Amino acid sequence: MQIARLWTMKTLIPGRRRAMSVSLCTGFVLAMGLGVAPAGAQPAAHFPPHGAEVRAHDTTRANTYVPLNNATATVTDVVTGDNTYTSAPGSVGPATGPCPVIPSGGNPTEGMCMDFGSGDAIIVAPPSGQSLSAGQVYDTSTAIVIVSVDGHHCGTDLNGDAAAEVDQYVLSPDKQTITSAAVQFTCTDDNVSISGSVAYNIVPTTPGQGYYMFGQAGELTGFGNDNYLVYLGDLSQTTLNAPIVGMAITPDGGGYWMVGADGGVFAYGDAGFYGSTNLVLNQPVVGMAATPDGHGYWFVAADGGVFAYGDAQFFGSTGNIVLNQPVVGMTPTPDGNGYWFVAADGGVFAYGDAGFYGSTGNIALNQPVVGMTATPDGKGYWFVAADGGVFAYGDAGFYGSTGNLRLSQPVVGMTATPDGKGYWFVASDGGLFSYGSAAFAGSLGGLGVTDVAGIATSPVPA
Repeated sequence: MQIARLWTMKTLIPGRRRAMSVSLCTGFVLAMGLGVAPAGAQPAAHFPPHGAEVRAHDTTRANTYVPLNNATATVTDVVTGDNTYTSAPGSVGPATGPCPVIPSGGNPTEGMCMDFGSGDAIIVAPPSGQSLSAGQVYDTSTAIVIVSVDGHHCGTDLNGDAAAEVDQYVLSPDKQTITSAAVQFTCTDDNVSISGSVAYNIVPTTPGQGYYMFGQAGELTGFGNDNYLVYLGDLSQTTLNAPIVGMAITPDGGGYWMVGADGGVFAYGDAGFYGSTNLVLNQPVVGMAATPDGHGYWFVAADGGVFAYGDAQFFGSTGNIVLNQPVVGMTPTPDGNGYWFVAADGGVFAYGDAGFYGSTGNIALNQPVVGMTATPDGKGYWFVAADGGVFAYGDAGFYGSTGNLRLSQPVVGMTATPDGKGYWFVASDGGLFSYGSAAFAGSLGGLGVTDVAGIATSPVPA
């Protein structure tokens, strides 16, 4: 079993819950580390994209890192009937051993107490009489939420408000020990802001549900799933040479790749690294796709140049052709023996066993095409324009679009449901549009986000 926390320092942007990173220390859970982002149905709070942070006013915190190899995860009865608790010693911490919270009268309720070590802890307990459950957001208005990091404490009966999202929570048969847990937390008052995540022995439980949005800086935000990929780590704390432009998830939902406009590849979880472009490219990379077995990937540049790694085969490209409009995305056939890519004018290029089912290359579009995805059987495809207009070809069904609406920000990408009976697309502000069997599980719209680069979903059926 492992428990891990990733420490970061960030500069908070007024009015924007996401943060701009300035430094990074390390932490690992399972393969790669941990991250943070909202998940579950209709989260009540937007959590920062990564890590754990303490930022006092006009104070620069040293890059401290507390390894969690000896940390414990225990179930503690926490009283919620009158929102009182006792701790020893002091207020929440510091303390040694398990979380320093004990019942204090009233009617005990099941709660989570995760001890980071050195007195750091996150405590979450639902309203009286309720059981703690995954996929829920708890805050100090109705529940006990206490955060203690680096000697700073906030939450219930302390300064400020706190919220915690429980992405995973599994108990042992005797209900005395947490066997798997993943929690995102945030709390603020007039003097300090603490936010981050902690994960313990997590596993992917719902990879085929929901979707992930990814940003140009590598931020990753999950909705409608257990947020497993987010806890593996992301690039939001790394200084990138070029913005992130594409993402693909492994076949079992246990890892993912991201690619930058310079062809740099970043692999997390069970996603293997098979190579990247250490080259000066003629045109920037604009998208990527993984092979069906997850042992390789392609990415495509704006001139249609294709780069194949691992067991991904090269079937052709337009790198030596003068295009009317730049290529904006690609999608593979289900068997991995071909691929399509689409240009901004809706021109489609098919290679290998990818069939050509139509295009808008000879039509004057209101807005340029920005993304493409194929049906599960490979006998059709959709692409979406910046205004949300959807074009369906072959056996791809048309389920709706925003082509007749005025959007706040342009659409930047789309992905289909694993059953092929619906699709999502996302705007650069994180606004989410769902059609057909694609369920709406939340968005980043209205939170001041401006740099969403695309959307991805696991190939594992729900």
